[in-house]
Order: sequence, then structure tokens, then C-alpha cells
Amino acid sequence: MAVQAQPGLSGFAYVTVYVGAVTLSLPASTLLTLAGGLLFGAWIGGGLAILAATGGACLVFLLMRAALAPSLARRVGNRAEALRQALDQEGFLYLLSLRLLPLAPFWLVNLAAGLAGMRLAPYAAATLIGIMPGALVYAGVGAGLEAVLAQGEPPDFAALSSMRILLPLGGLALLSFGAALWRRRARILQAGSPAIE
Repeated sequence: MAVQAQPGLSGFAYVTVYVGAVTLSLPASTLLTLAGGLLFGAWIGGGLAILAATGGACLVFLLMRAALAPSLARRVGNRAEALRQALDQEGFLYLLSLRLLPLAPFWLVNLAAGLAGMRLAPYAAATLIGIMPGALVYAGVGAGLEAVLAQGEPPDFAALSSMRILLPLGGLALLSFGAALWRRRARILQAGSPAIE
């Protein structure tokens, strides 16, 4: 296998393809993360996916901010200033919640944050932290698929229901549920109501 023969070159090629897909705003992040787990294992594949997705997202962000954000700010005038102040104060938390609980597509969040003029440091940090859990879970699923395919038989339902597949999927379900609860609690706290324990 090419990955085992040249792991460094294979990892570089994988990251390059992933960064390119994110920069071009192609909706392929989930498939590429699964492929990373399949090719490199859960931890290395997940780490490479996190690195590549964050790098590509930062490239898109910088391109949008440099190319289109100034003209957009001129068009909307003072209305953009309120959004800019909100992003300066709470941008990290807003973006982190969008990364943890993907209510909007990954590529759309990249474009919107760049157009809104968010600062790079909180954007990069929120992206890196926010995509870690999901990327590791998807890479874990990919690694589980590798174990199923290594058996040399066509995968059937029984093989796909192995613990190497079900545990990461259970983790994804818990991640989604936890993110939804966290977002609900944040809304309650923002409204000034006491949180229900």
C-alpha cells in the first residue's frame, strides 16, 4: 500500500487535497475525513484532517476578508459596525458553537466569517477546537471501515455493526446531543433566564 511505503508523502498529498477542497468550498470534508481514518488510522488521520480543514478554512477566510469584506462594509455602512463589534466581543463563542453544532455548512461559515471581518486569531482557534471532536469521530469510523475491509470479504451489515464502527458513531451522536444542549443553555443564559439543571 502506498501509504505504508511512503507515509510522509502520502500524508502531504492527503493534506494538500483536503486543503484544496476546503479552499474551493467543495462539500467533501466528511468524505475526506473518513478517507483519512481509512488510510492513516483514527488518530493520525483525524489529526491530518483537523490540520487540513483548519488551514483551508483560514485560507478561504483570508481571501474573503481581503477581496470582498471592504466593499461589503462600505455598502452596508453603520449596520456592519454593530456586527463587527459583536464578532470582536463574542465571535469566538459564536463560531465555536457553529463548528460544534453545524447548523450551517462548513464552507458557508468560512465565507460568512471572512465577509463579516472577524479577526483571524479567534476564527482559527474556534475552527480548530470546534472541528476536533467531529473530525476524530469521522476518522474513527474510517479506521473502523479499514478493519472491516481488511478481512478481505465484502462488508455486510454484521461487519458494519462492529464496535470499531459503532463506538465512533455513538460518539458522534453524543457530540451532536451535547452541542445542542450547550447551545440551548447559552441561549437561556443570554436571555437572562436561570438555566434549568
